[in-house]
Amino acid sequence: MFQTLVNAFKNKDVRKKILITLALMFVYRLGCWLPIPGITGETYAGQAGNSGDILSLLSMITGGALTNGAFLAIGISPYINASIIIQLLTVAIPPLERWSKQGDEGRKKLNKLTRIFTLVLAVAQAIGIVINFSRGDQISTTVFNVNMKKWLVCIFVGAILVAGSMFTMWLGERITEIGVGNGISLLIFVGILSTAGISIVSVITAWVKGTDQNAPWQLLAFLLLVVVIFAFIVFVDLAERKIPVHYAKQIKGRKQYGGQTTYIPIKVNASGVLPIIFSTAILSFPQLIMSMFNMDPTKGFYKFWTNWLGTGKPIYSVLVGLLILFFSFFYAQIQFNAEEVARNIQQYGGNITGLRPGKQTSDYLKKINKRLTLFGAIFLAIIAIVPSIIFNFVFSSGTSIALVNAFSSTGMLIVVSVALEFEKQLQSQLMMKQYRGFLK
Repeated sequence: MFQTLVNAFKNKDVRKKILITLALMFVYRLGCWLPIPGITGETYAGQAGNSGDILSLLSMITGGALTNGAFLAIGISPYINASIIIQLLTVAIPPLERWSKQGDEGRKKLNKLTRIFTLVLAVAQAIGIVINFSRGDQISTTVFNVNMKKWLVCIFVGAILVAGSMFTMWLGERITEIGVGNGISLLIFVGILSTAGISIVSVITAWVKGTDQNAPWQLLAFLLLVVVIFAFIVFVDLAERKIPVHYAKQIKGRKQYGGQTTYIPIKVNASGVLPIIFSTAILSFPQLIMSMFNMDPTKGFYKFWTNWLGTGKPIYSVLVGLLILFFSFFYAQIQFNAEEVARNIQQYGGNITGLRPGKQTSDYLKKINKRLTLFGAIFLAIIAIVPSIIFNFVFSSGTSIALVNAFSSTGMLIVVSVALEFEKQLQSQLMMKQYRGFLK
């Protein structure tokens, strides 16, 4: 990784793209600290530790932007949700499925539809945040030193939040277009690392001030556990099953084609972090809605949900594991089409050793994919449940609780996946420059 970065900075064109990417990410982080007139961020800052609050969860994703009452408080979450919705609808709605198979033209149509969904979700999310703010003490009727009606301030704040979300989407698309890597993933990556960095600084500050003398030892133990978990995630994330495919020799005119052996790579964790996101989102949605509308957590259905299905409860962990298994198999069926792969192999004169082309090859690929998906789903369930239990048990007191909230299982998976993908992008950029230099 470090050698790839050194080589990238030696190349003028790649170095320019990296610097552009860093500059755009700096603009994003700056927007996460610029306050919105009309929001008293200091009032909300003390509530950031409540993991059941929808505003707290959004603040963690955006690297503390919502805690600051900042311009980019909503961040990229509406775009992520819109992308997931469009991806699922592509399987269910035939016109969208046709668009997905039309190449660049179809991709442009899907991107346009994704942007529309992003705007709709950003508006809905901004309304929920403004409702929550208006019921508390976070909305100030004094804007630009002028007293205004509260409803007018709410409209102003909501419009700024929506504009900030769309601007974040624009930044991500520009990074993808003129920078290095996937811009949306890099913005999420920066937000998670920023939240983790702020938590580490708070622990160190508590130790320096003398309010928590055990902070350095807890921090060291926590970082060692994180390194071990990171190594485990990298090991599984890079694991794949290589199925050898032999192509027979074909003579067309005076030229000979084929006669070589290649392989089909099938990853163990092909679905990435999506099953965890889907599972936690479904189970957290009722609690987030009740929190958004400021319901009393000590009464009625809210109390029942928190006591039995709240984050960290045994039933919650079991349901998360089962949902991860379901979504892993569901996403695997979308991502890997065994019939299409077998048909392509047969069309180009290939075969898997010991298997007949066609249905037998398709059944074999399905069996392999199901087995790998099962192992990948078990891995995701372990990552989603076990580290959280260990962290909450070992680091249940003191300032280290902030570290537990910062380094979630989903966050660690995203950080590893984005870092590996960024390295691959750098390597492909360097290889492309080398080929161009050779041709010249």
